Amino acid sequence: MAGANVYRLDLDEHGELNVREAIGAERIGATVYELAPGKRICPYHWHVAEEEWLYVIRGTPTLRTPDGERVLREGDVVVFPVGPDGAHAVTNATDEPVRVMMISNRAEFEMCVYPDSGKVGVWSPGVTLMNRIENNLDYWDGEER
Repeated sequence: MAGANVYRLDLDEHGELNVREAIGAERIGATVYELAPGKRICPYHWHVAEEEWLYVIRGTPTLRTPDGERVLREGDVVVFPVGPDGAHAVTNATDEPVRVMMISNRAEFEMCVYPDSGKVGVWSPGVTLMNRIENNLDYWDGEER
């Protein structure tokens, strides 16, 4: 059984580490992020298939959800359920680095919605698609009836 210590992990040049790969997990994903001041993990979004958890390892990140923004503390754990109620973004609004871990189930097929930019992302084996809703094609586009 493999393990890792989230306080002592060596992160890559982007300040990230895929914990799932480091410990050989298959069904649950986890990534440690170290955010420099003013940086965020990803755009505000919500998931269709994957429930996510956020665990604050070090610092005081700012969490944005549909209920607004709030500052989290070391040791805080927050869940983001699937669907619009689970929309979230994590930002470092401090002057010091922040370290957090995102944990989720691993869905074979996933879709994320980005409300601020109108984007939709879809991931499945062999296919990645990122587009805006207004660019959506007609079902029969490019097909013969």
